[in-house]
Amino acid sequence: MDCWKGAVSHSWIYPTVIICANGFFTTMRPSESFLTPYLTGPDKNLTTEEVTNQIFPVWTYSYLALLFPVFLLTDYVRYKPVLLLQGISLIVTWLLLLFAHGVLAMQLVEFFYGMVTATEVAYYAYIYSVVSTQHYQRVTSYCRSATLAAATVAAVLGQLLVSLAHVSYFCLNAISLASVSLAFLCAFFLPMPQRSMFFHKKDAPEPLPGPGKGPWSCQEERSPDAAARAPSPQPQAGRARPHRHMLSVLLQLGRDLRDCYGSRKLLCWSLWWALATAGFNQVVNYVQVLWDFRAPSHSSAVYNGAVEAIATFLGSATSMAVGYVKVNWDLSGELALGIFSALDAGSLLLMHFTDNIWACYAGYLAFKACYMLLITIATFQIAVNLSMERYALMFGFNNFVALVIQTILTVVVVDSRGLGLDISTQFLIYGSYFIVITGIFLIRSIYTIISIKCKNTSVAAESTAL
Repeated sequence: MDCWKGAVSHSWIYPTVIICANGFFTTMRPSESFLTPYLTGPDKNLTTEEVTNQIFPVWTYSYLALLFPVFLLTDYVRYKPVLLLQGISLIVTWLLLLFAHGVLAMQLVEFFYGMVTATEVAYYAYIYSVVSTQHYQRVTSYCRSATLAAATVAAVLGQLLVSLAHVSYFCLNAISLASVSLAFLCAFFLPMPQRSMFFHKKDAPEPLPGPGKGPWSCQEERSPDAAARAPSPQPQAGRARPHRHMLSVLLQLGRDLRDCYGSRKLLCWSLWWALATAGFNQVVNYVQVLWDFRAPSHSSAVYNGAVEAIATFLGSATSMAVGYVKVNWDLSGELALGIFSALDAGSLLLMHFTDNIWACYAGYLAFKACYMLLITIATFQIAVNLSMERYALMFGFNNFVALVIQTILTVVVVDSRGLGLDISTQFLIYGSYFIVITGIFLIRSIYTIISIKCKNTSVAAESTAL
């Protein structure tokens, strides 16, 4: 028995299987594609205005308030407790969805769902703390595949149950509750990590797999004092002086952020990441309300699950295609950001101006596919020369900035205490927002291309003179 436990604790297979099972059941929620019809239908009997302007904004505020403290807590308690917290939050969310009524109760649902999304960082961060670097690429693939498969299965299952078996939305939510309960049970069987990225380091930081020149390099060369700043094993010091240790970690995080954003390339990709992710989250959060406005669920067939399944497939396909495209992203990256952001803007404007639900569905599919393509490119461009620690830090900070922007959009455009615009006008605003993003990166790309051509012309002229 002891030998078996030892083998389990040192094997990468056991924690990978358990965390993938956790990710699968966490994401396998067939009711999610039908949330708005459920809330506005006879089960909850809420109005579209209450759902849009009073209930959904709470998720954004909750997520913003919890993201940074949960990000630090996740690392400090070494991931597993936060995965358990996520499981509890999911169970509470679906219990309230099933049995609670009224605007206040649904606002509480959105608060707990904000906790769920804030703790999602623990899912991917956990596996890197229990497996060695040589398995990073494989386990990352498994973890992402588990969630993508679950999202597809959930969307297809939900659509089939609604369209063919005429299962009620209440029963779909009961299935989701059973799934997230299984995810909570899976989290109990995860081995407790002995290290984490920031607060419980035991070794030198491990680099992300990729063609980077050095694990600590945000620029072309390693910082001369990087070796001196690299953390050394100090678990005893951390226990003896926890406040001082935490302060030193926070100061190190600040220095790392300064160094990383000192790179113009990383700053450019991070700017697009934050701006586009804010718009993307806002669209995904409210698109069901628009669909219900174009084709009311009480009088029309609902195909939300099928659309989400196709969108997930297209997003996966475009993300995978990036690996086979040979492009000089240093030269063409900003141009690609501008062009595909323009397609996103066009898709959102189509969703605003059309009254046809099928055109609305098509616009959403195009929008999500373009975003997933670009976010994959941005992820690679940011991660390629960073250590795992610095990548996680930039990922968290970029998402935090995106959430701040999204909160501003929510307060001004959506919240009943702001403009409280109707859902169709909101999508006009979101389309205009992506037009602004398009303008920023098209202008920047034209400047970059002209600068490079002028530099090459100058070099050629000097060579000819010599």
